[in-house]
Amino acid sequence: MDKLNILKQCEKNLEQQFNRLDEISFFNQQKVLSAFQKNKISTRHFVGTNGYGYGDMGRDTLNQLFADVFGAEKALVSPQITCGTHALSTALFGILRPYDTILSATGEVYDSMIENIRGTTEDIGSLKDYLVKYEQIDLVDGKIDLEKLKHYVAKLKPKLVYVQRSRGYSLRKAFSVSEIEKVIKIVKEISPDTFVMIDNCYGEFVEEKEPTEVGADIIVGSLIKNAGGGIAPTGGYIAGTEKAINLIEKRLTCPSLGAETGSYEQGYRMFYQGLFMAPHITMQAIKGAYLVGEVMKNRGYDIVPKSDEPCYDIIKSIIFNTSEELIKFVQLIQKNSPIDSDAVPMPWEMPGYADKVIMAAGTFVSGASIELSCDSPIREPYIAYFQGGLTYEHIKCLCLELLNNY
Repeated sequence: MDKLNILKQCEKNLEQQFNRLDEISFFNQQKVLSAFQKNKISTRHFVGTNGYGYGDMGRDTLNQLFADVFGAEKALVSPQITCGTHALSTALFGILRPYDTILSATGEVYDSMIENIRGTTEDIGSLKDYLVKYEQIDLVDGKIDLEKLKHYVAKLKPKLVYVQRSRGYSLRKAFSVSEIEKVIKIVKEISPDTFVMIDNCYGEFVEEKEPTEVGADIIVGSLIKNAGGGIAPTGGYIAGTEKAINLIEKRLTCPSLGAETGSYEQGYRMFYQGLFMAPHITMQAIKGAYLVGEVMKNRGYDIVPKSDEPCYDIIKSIIFNTSEELIKFVQLIQKNSPIDSDAVPMPWEMPGYADKVIMAAGTFVSGASIELSCDSPIREPYIAYFQGGLTYEHIKCLCLELLNNY
């Protein structure tokens, strides 16, 4: 069978999944449109400010728009948040105080969060340096240990329970909103005052509900992932209860100012437009991830999640036998990118990561993982974490290249 016919067969195998994804995309687009209409978004909201940014209408309305879209009481959306890790760290430092306990319900935190939470280096300003205690509950076969969670919450009465929705650099599947809801219910029944915080990176608009709609106190994400729709040039968001966001905004700036300051002279159009595009772009990426997975399965490789399983983030894991196969895959993604297609990525010691990392990101926004990209630590098992793609057609082009090389 020639390569194009193989690709068509892969698409046919995915028809049922694609139909469901289209339904989710439509539902979320309606939700976003309704929020735009409710907030009476106008071109006046696109205009930036400078200096202190007092009374910045574009900033304040963008905050409210995100809160409404995510079913939250309040939100912070800022280009001054440099990345998802920065947003997560800001939220944690806003909530936690000396001698408080943070409990991770989903095992080890993502690589770039380790130094922020339980600093392996002394005196770098980590939560550990501020005497915040850290505990974690290891996953059992990739699942949250709900019985152990009950025990730990009753024993520790932690100030904050942390849930990482996506997989990080592990082979587990992402967690669904329904799984997260079970965690929230357990925590709130045993310790109502405990905050539940969700690392929502890679998970926005993947389902019809967000964690804040099932009781999460805080959700956090990056605008160069799903929520920025491939248009936002930088930034992050934090959304949740008014109680939580009131604390966090004082960490974003300072206790005396909170969310009253913060300007962005370039203006906010790309953040508004990115959010509007986010449900569609997210589904383009997810469809592409399914297709890449199906193609690599056709070539004999294991994938997570499987083609007949639901996905709860935009990532597809492909498991290779050797580091050479992994590196080749990542390099093919760079070769088929619109930007820097002539670059050849190689493993390097990336800040915040324990192992060398290879990354393909020939993207319009530097490092944007809602765009076609892939990053992988060079360690066993050799797993490529594929994500993103602004158009499904672009990912089909990549898939033909993969069929030609595997």
